Amino acid sequence: MAWSLDELNTLLEKQEGLSVSKEGDAIFISNEDGIDAFITVSGEQLLVESLLCPVTQISNTAAFDALILRTHKNVFPLTTIGITTIGDEEYYAAFGALSSESTAGTVMIEIDTLFLNVEGMLEFFEEFLTEPAPISA
Repeated sequence: MAWSLDELNTLLEKQEGLSVSKEGDAIFISNEDGIDAFITVSGEQLLVESLLCPVTQISNTAAFDALILRTHKNVFPLTTIGITTIGDEEYYAAFGALSSESTAGTVMIEIDTLFLNVEGMLEFFEEFLTEPAPISA
């Protein structure tokens, strides 16, 4: 079974500790620690993404990018970091992608892993932030 946005919304609303709202083509999720993410369905893929910070909030983007490329695969498994544009601003974003045929358990593991990794990333990369991380770990 391939997930639809409505089916994902139903699954997520049943999860304890999550705040869930469906808006347009995405489901916005917040956990008890105040970390926000969204999930979308795009053909054969589910994408779960969380914004880390604006690119402009990084003190040395070249060093930051190099550190990410050298560490995130081993330090933060199952989560990738990229740059996404919203409006006129670029953001570093953590994301995980999985098959739209994934089981409910696999979807929840991906979401839980993303939330855990985002919290760790904000701590791990804190020295590069020109402002404090938006969540408290």
